[in-house]
Amino acid sequence: METIFQLVLHMSATVSAVVGATGYAGIAFLMALESTMVPLPSELVMPFAGFLAAEARLNIWLVIFFSGMGSLAGSLVSYYIGKFGGIPLVRKLGKYVLLDEEDLETSERWFAKYGERTIFICRFVPVVRHLISIPAGIAGMDIKRFCLYTVVGATIWNAILAWIGYLLRENWEILHHYMRPVSIVVFILLSIAFAIFFYKHVAKKIVGSKQ
Repeated sequence: METIFQLVLHMSATVSAVVGATGYAGIAFLMALESTMVPLPSELVMPFAGFLAAEARLNIWLVIFFSGMGSLAGSLVSYYIGKFGGIPLVRKLGKYVLLDEEDLETSERWFAKYGERTIFICRFVPVVRHLISIPAGIAGMDIKRFCLYTVVGATIWNAILAWIGYLLRENWEILHHYMRPVSIVVFILLSIAFAIFFYKHVAKKIVGSKQ
């Protein structure tokens, strides 16, 4: 458990360092990764970006804009991997980024059940949002609609997280270290979402490798 906690702190520190050093470019890059198969939760990226905006080191509107563009870029990578490589390529690449086969199957079921609107809806769903672009590519979804749903959904979600970081400026040290309880309902929900994401992509594989 201590090892897992240390990994969380290391990931958080790395994300903070990248965003702090590179600004908008770092935000776009990290959110592009977040929208591919790379297990990097936006809950670590966007609140800190919002915090920097509250410190007047970044502009909140540019934070939201560049995060949306990054999300679109990463989603397009996944879309074309699905479109031209299909499941075999996804599985081949996935072993290098801790891809969970169960998560991929869940994403496929969501897309099959709800159709193209899933691209918008799943931007608000932890874990699934990282993989939902793949079944869209496999299904040959119209690229214009894909881009529209992706930009709108991802930008709204990124804006929510950034605004939370903006509002929690005074409590950022608590948020950053995940140590003491914070009596803010939204932060609790974000913590739960991150815990689920981290367990699915990292902790479960650490436990499995030791068995």
